[in-house]
Amino acid sequence: METRNSALAPPLGESQIRCPARGSIRRAAHRIETSFFFRISIFACLALALAGCAAPGEPTPPQPVVPKAIGDLAARQEGDGVVLTFSLPTRSMQDEPLAEPPAIEIYRGFRPAAATAGKLSTRLVYTIPSAVVDTYTGAGQVRFIDPLLAEELAAHPGEQAVYMVRTRAAKRRASADSNVAALRVYPVPAPIADVRAQVTETGIELSWSAPQRVPADAALAGYRVYRAEVEPESAAAAEKDPAKARLKTPFVLLGPAPATFFRDMQFEFGRTYLYTVRSVAQYETDSVESANSQPVMLTPQDTFAPAAPKGLVVIVVPATPEAPAHLELSWDISTETDLAGYHVYRSEEPDKRGERLTRELLLAPTYRDMSIAPARRYTYRVTAMDRAGNESAPSAAVAAELPPAGPGQ
Repeated sequence: METRNSALAPPLGESQIRCPARGSIRRAAHRIETSFFFRISIFACLALALAGCAAPGEPTPPQPVVPKAIGDLAARQEGDGVVLTFSLPTRSMQDEPLAEPPAIEIYRGFRPAAATAGKLSTRLVYTIPSAVVDTYTGAGQVRFIDPLLAEELAAHPGEQAVYMVRTRAAKRRASADSNVAALRVYPVPAPIADVRAQVTETGIELSWSAPQRVPADAALAGYRVYRAEVEPESAAAAEKDPAKARLKTPFVLLGPAPATFFRDMQFEFGRTYLYTVRSVAQYETDSVESANSQPVMLTPQDTFAPAAPKGLVVIVVPATPEAPAHLELSWDISTETDLAGYHVYRSEEPDKRGERLTRELLLAPTYRDMSIAPARRYTYRVTAMDRAGNESAPSAAVAAELPPAGPGQ
């Protein structure tokens, strides 16, 4: 029997087995394993995504634009109405510029006169659409008049009228409430029925009649005079209807008047002015103005001649080698504020003004007359001219003559 030598032929172990298909099997198993983990990863991502939006629906709409709240609302009584003024917001709560002026909502209520805090009850009384907001805006502020009716005031005797404003740039949401403006509203005197105006050299004098009706529980405390300047192009139409006047400057308070007379000394000739007067009623510590009087409009023209020059003197100046004998005139400087210059007149007849010697206005109060003959008596007069072309009366006449020429002259 043949016996195997273990030293020469050791037993074969598992690690020594050679199988041609083993590498292919391992690679296939690796691909299966990789594909499995890839699918697991995809499923996990989908699960997370679905967890984030488990119920997809309509897109979330953008937030509405909300203007900033108004903080400077003010109210004052003017006649039978209340004038509201405030600054219109131009930026949103996100501090972005508004695309257009927001619409305005005005709320009004009443509360006891002594109340300063507590729950405020108001109702919407006016809405100003965005498209017409500009018609209430001037000098950077909105100005709106609430014409309170007599029956409304009678329903709330002795109470305060309180106002609050909101603005709206989108229908879905308005701004926050403005500050609250509160005031007592009183009966006022009847409007002044007539105002008269007269132009003088130093001022426009206004006069009027006292109001025909003053509230029984009020004292008439005087008057206030207001003036506006009118655009020249609208002056002709405004002469027939003052409501057609286009204002170059708004009405401003010229000053108080204790009686039915006022002199406006701060004016310029050639400008068109519109005046109105209000009476003032005093209620203990409060005062209130009436509605405007009928306006009066005028364009003052300077038709006032300057004062005649004074102090005219004439001096005989003897001949010199450089110049012949002549007469030298001088007079006092005019104090007119609108002086343009002077003219000199000469006559050989004492009672007549004579011919004008100056072709152009003299700016200084002196004149040298070189066109004279010896032994002839001349009478001189001087006038002053203002910038509007008005000429003064002549000065007092002064006469002079050159002595007869000597031999050889």
